[in-house]
Amino acid sequence: MWIMARPWRIQYEGAIYHIMSRGVGRGKIFLTNEDYSKFLEYVEKAREKFGLDIFAFVLMSNHVLC
Repeated sequence: MWIMARPWRIQYEGAIYHIMSRGVGRGKIFLTNEDYSKFLEYVEKAREKFGLDIFAFVLMSNHVLC
């Protein structure tokens, strides 16, 4: 079964978004400590590139919430 992504959200300056990503079939997306570290590097690069303010986040073995 394939689930379609939700429609694009309306974007505007100063908007606050809740972001979630989950593994396929709720499976693991982080298998090692290095996976977590690499993901955090990607988040930092995106934060710098797009000027994001990240108020909170959580990394779990099978999903990410921001």
